[in-house]
Amino acid sequence: MHMHMHMRWFDSPVTSLEELSKEHPMNLALWVAQGILAFVFIAAGGMKLLAYQKYRAMLEKTGPTTLTRGTITLIGIVELAGAGGVVLPVAANIAPWLSVWAASGLAVIMLSATVFHVRRREPPIMTIVLFLLAIFVVYGRAGHGA
Repeated sequence: MHMHMHMRWFDSPVTSLEELSKEHPMNLALWVAQGILAFVFIAAGGMKLLAYQKYRAMLEKTGPTTLTRGTITLIGIVELAGAGGVVLPVAANIAPWLSVWAASGLAVIMLSATVFHVRRREPPIMTIVLFLLAIFVVYGRAGHGA
């Protein structure tokens, strides 16, 4: 008995960026967005966990903060989990819908961070950009059956 397996574009292993961009510019754009999110949140989460004092000093340059060490640690853990979750499931093609949920979680965190920065009269441009990137990944990956 011969089984014919039909592979969709998002199931196939990545061969080259050139081939990827020619065939599926949306897929390439999503990978770029996912890469940026992973990089930024590994850095941000890592700093909160591994360089807490430095992070706190940076945060308090613009005024005192009500965030406790426990809250900052929790945010750091969630950011690191989101960084892995936004890339690994799609890359490994194992439960790729987890990447959609990870991107959703990062979007919620960035919405909260935007409110936090606006209340402190700090420019929220970075958190807004990251929010939009995360929403793009949610929309793109969920919309393409991933």
